[in-house]
Amino acid sequence: MPFIDGLTTLWDKLLSAQPDPPPLLVLVTAAVALAVVATRVPWRIARNAVTIAHEGGHALTALLTGRKLRGIRLHSDTSGLTLSAGRPTGPGMIFTLLSGYVAPSLVGLAGAWLLAGNRITLLLWVAVVLLLAMLVMIRNVFGVLSLLATGGVVLAVSWYASPQVQAAFAWASVWFLLLGGVRPVVELQRLRSRGRMPESDADQLARLTPFPALFWVTVFALVNLAVLVGGALLLAGPILNDAGVTR
Repeated sequence: MPFIDGLTTLWDKLLSAQPDPPPLLVLVTAAVALAVVATRVPWRIARNAVTIAHEGGHALTALLTGRKLRGIRLHSDTSGLTLSAGRPTGPGMIFTLLSGYVAPSLVGLAGAWLLAGNRITLLLWVAVVLLLAMLVMIRNVFGVLSLLATGGVVLAVSWYASPQVQAAFAWASVWFLLLGGVRPVVELQRLRSRGRMPESDADQLARLTPFPALFWVTVFALVNLAVLVGGALLLAGPILNDAGVTR
């Protein structure tokens, strides 16, 4: 049957592994991602992707811990807000607050794991599905536009771009999430030290636990740095293979 054949073809396409990218592509995409994270104007634009992952982390954890998700808002200043209902204290609230700043890095690690197996198409399609799922919970116009734009770019690349462009896009995106997960933690502590974020995730965690806010900022930083190292090792696979080193 044509319909079944089409589904089979699509399934095979999703799960098939692409060839290893050239080592130069891995290095160039890492350099591009680092430049975006380290440069003010590009970071200001690309940070929206980090915010999407941050708020998505809050939302998913809220659902997994039994809280009722009320909605997500994304703002043009790259901030965001996820509202959930449930006990204002306890493990569910703690894990929900804890998940935001580590979510972009963990998403990047998951992406690096897929790329280590050369599942580029699967990575792109999973990203589209997650963005569509998150779109249902968005409660403001800018948030809807931001998700539609991000999802549209990923979908267009996965559907129309050549395998080489897809590989470059996938590696650059994952490098960006891994590197971009670290900078917001640095920005968080800088703003906290100036008294400009009294209701940050770290400060809310400090009120719910015996540990001070600086402890939680340190946890965010250590987790994201550890994930960056692990993700970089996964992404460096083509370079290691080219050098004759077994992964």
